[in-house]
Parts: sequence; C-alpha cells; structure tokens
Amino acid sequence: MFATHRLLQPFATRITLFTRPGCGLCEQGKANLSQVWDKRPFAYAEENVDAQESKWRDLYDFDVPVIHISRSEAPPEDVSTASKAIKLMHRFTPAEVEAKMDVAEQKH
Repeated sequence: MFATHRLLQPFATRITLFTRPGCGLCEQGKANLSQVWDKRPFAYAEENVDAQESKWRDLYDFDVPVIHISRSEAPPEDVSTASKAIKLMHRFTPAEVEAKMDVAEQKH
C-alpha cells in the first residue's frame, strides 16, 4: 500500500491569520481555526496588522480577521500578490476553511 501525498507531507496547507490585539472577531476566527487544526493540521502563521513594522496595515486595517490559505510550499505571503490569495474574511466557519484548504491543495 502506498502512502498518499498528503501523508508524506506533514502540512499540505499553510494558513496565515491577519489579526490585531483585542479583536473579538479575530478570537472567534482563531477558535474556528483551532477546530480545523484538530481534524486537519496545517502550517500556521500570524500577522499583527497593528505592529509598527507590518506591511499589511494599509491592506487589512479595517478587514481583520483575514486568512490566506495556500499550499505549504508556496512562496511567503506578499502584499503585492494578496489579491490573488485564497482567502476568507471577517466571519468564517471551520467548514469554509476546510473547503478553501481543498482548493489550495488542488492548485499546482
């Protein structure tokens, strides 16, 4: 029996959460991502848009939480390519996250 590609690669998907401290919707988003993680682990990164050095503030200042979902081997997140990202904004459910993960994993 052969292992599937998904089993050979520890994390097929990377999720980047764009957030800010004190954001209630962001906390709910993290809780939903935690539910997904329990069933389907992924590589995770978090970007505080309020951080002084954040290049994402102009783009997502009024839109957090936002998640970008990509294959784990994809290039790092970049503001210039954010419009092409697979993303969910504001309120998202675990089922919506998993559906977008499926889309990202199918992209080559």
